[in-house]
Amino acid sequence: MERHPEMPGKAIGQIAAEMESSLHAADGSGFSLRGVDGWLQGRTMYGGASSFLAYAAARKARPDLPPLRGGQIGFIAPVGPDVDITVSVLREGKSVANVQTDLHSGGTLAHRAAWVFGRARPSNGTIAAPRAENFVAYDEMETLDSPEGLHFVHNFDLRRGEAKGDVRPGVVRRWVRLRDRDGLDPIGELVLIGDTLPPGSIRAMERQGPISSINWSFTLLGDSPATRDGWWLLETASNHMAEGFSSETLRMWNTDGVQVMQGIQSVAIFG
Repeated sequence: MERHPEMPGKAIGQIAAEMESSLHAADGSGFSLRGVDGWLQGRTMYGGASSFLAYAAARKARPDLPPLRGGQIGFIAPVGPDVDITVSVLREGKSVANVQTDLHSGGTLAHRAAWVFGRARPSNGTIAAPRAENFVAYDEMETLDSPEGLHFVHNFDLRRGEAKGDVRPGVVRRWVRLRDRDGLDPIGELVLIGDTLPPGSIRAMERQGPISSINWSFTLLGDSPATRDGWWLLETASNHMAEGFSSETLRMWNTDGVQVMQGIQSVAIFG
C-alpha cells in the first residue's frame, strides 16, 4: 500500500507484528517500543494508538486468548513515542480472561487498561445490534481535509457523516478509514480507530481551548466485525457538559449501518 507523505515510519500493524523482537521480560509479558512516530497529538500519543499497542501486547503475550469483548482504559499521563508495556493476567476462567496492561513512558505510568476476553457460548436469547439513525452511505458523503495540528489524523481518510440537516448540538459524526491496515486483525482495527473523533462537546464550547480524554470504556457488539472498503461510521455525543468536564457516548457502525462498538468517555475541557 502506498504510504501517505505525512505518515512517517512503519505502519502500526507492522510494529505490532514485530513486537516479539522488543521483549523485555523473560516470560513474554513485557515489551519495549521505541520511536513509534506518526501518532502524536501534541505532547501525547493519540489514545486509539496507545490503546491498540496495549491490546496488541496482550495478544502477543497470550495468543491463545479468546476474542476481545471490551476494555476499560485510563489515560493517566502523556504517552510519548517510546513506551514500555507490561501484561498481567488478573484472572482466567473457563470462558473469560481479565487482562491488565500498563504503559510506561518517560519513566511514568501513562496508560492502564483492563481487557475482557471471552469465548462464545450457546445463546440464551438474541438481541440484534442496533442500526444507525439517519444513515447515509460513505460514498454519498463529501471528503474532508485533516485538521491542522493533529498529526495522527493524517493516518486516516475522513468523510462527513451527518445527513443533510442532521447537525446536532454536542454531536460529531464522521466516516473514518485507516489508510494503512496491513497487519491488523479486525478487532485491533476497531480499537485503533475507536477514539479518532474529537468529543461532541467541542461543538458546544464557547471558546477555543484544549481538550483531553481522561478514560475510555467500550464493548464490542460481536467478535467478527466486518465492513466494506475499510470505512467505519463514528459518532461522539456529549451527554452532559459542565465545570470543565464532559461525559461522552461513542458509537461505531459498519458500512451497512450495523453497530459494532459502544463506548463512554470522560473528557476534560480547558480554556
